[in-house]
Amino acid sequence: MVYLPLPSLHAPLARMTSALPRLAAAKGVIMQELTFGALLYRYFFFGWLFRDASRGNRAERTRAWHFNQARAHWLLTYMRRWLWCGVFFYGLGSAVELMLSAPALSAFFYVPGALCVPVNVVIGVLWLGLKTLPGPL
Repeated sequence: MVYLPLPSLHAPLARMTSALPRLAAAKGVIMQELTFGALLYRYFFFGWLFRDASRGNRAERTRAWHFNQARAHWLLTYMRRWLWCGVFFYGLGSAVELMLSAPALSAFFYVPGALCVPVNVVIGVLWLGLKTLPGPL
């Protein structure tokens, strides 16, 4: 049995991450830099992670369903992100309302905070569905 040496835990992060583009180039993989807008979209919205399980024949739908089930654990990460955004906006709305005595201005922070709740409900339903429902027929 051959054991490969593990990278040192004290290695600088820059040295570890600078090898990634070279490894990808050696394997023939083209890495694209994402714009800030694309990164922000991927940070909050998870549609890019999953495949459409409603198209194709039965085998393709089943493969897409299993693909999606394998990635369902990421939905909990998205729920956490939306939860903290909601808490942040509610806190900001409370601070503006109490410190500035401006209830109209605080509505600009309460509304996005309140909109985080239905987003979390949808994500929770999707996660439960992927974990409990059988695959497509």
